[in-house]
Amino acid sequence: MSYEKFAYTYDRLMNSMPYEDWLRFVKESFVRFGVKPATLVDLGCGTGNLSIPLASEGIQVTGIDLSEDMLAVAEQKYSEQPSQLRGGGIRWIQQDIREWELGEEVDMAISFCDSLNYLLEEEDIVDAFRQTWAGLKPGGIFLFDVHTPQQLFAYAESQPFFLNEDDVAYIWTSELDEERVQIEHDLTIFVKDIGQQETFRRIDETHEQRAYPLQWLEQMLIEVGFREVHQAADFTWEQPTEKTERAFFIAKK
Repeated sequence: MSYEKFAYTYDRLMNSMPYEDWLRFVKESFVRFGVKPATLVDLGCGTGNLSIPLASEGIQVTGIDLSEDMLAVAEQKYSEQPSQLRGGGIRWIQQDIREWELGEEVDMAISFCDSLNYLLEEEDIVDAFRQTWAGLKPGGIFLFDVHTPQQLFAYAESQPFFLNEDDVAYIWTSELDEERVQIEHDLTIFVKDIGQQETFRRIDETHEQRAYPLQWLEQMLIEVGFREVHQAADFTWEQPTEKTERAFFIAKK
């Protein structure tokens, strides 16, 4: 998919996402697993909404994303930060998370905002897991979240979705392939042009995600080499249930 136009409206559309909860979860993991990373890679970093505050904690962050436009927005946002808030520093790299590599191992890898659900084949997931295991130092931690199969069924049952505000509006429909548990989201977005009174730009986006059984994900993490895997549910440290919408994994190399 192309983010050429979408990247520049992404933050406006995503401003209700629970970034503070993701950051809290990461910081709680430091305590629970006795790791305060000096180096961290953010896989599928988007426009840097997690990379930038983590760098302000003094961590050297590498933000990786497939979209050049998303990374351009992230770099612009980071460059506008006051120097005292830039912390450990960030580098932005355009790579596929199935094939990412830095040339040196890091202490921690994260991948949030259901980025891994965009990998639509089982071998893609395994490739991403294997590459992340290879990119971590011994004892390193991999944190990520995924939409559960239950959540994709809920999207299909609840759609269509609408937003109608002064500067942005969208119509969002979804179609679910129940056998693959794969959903296609079609969005038609209208965004007001900056400096224009009544002019809106139309952006058409199609996003596909697939949900995988949680036990299968855990088994694949073990098979690629992670020696310790934990699951958690919906920004808590409780085990997932059949009602869990967003499952978290914590895997230790």
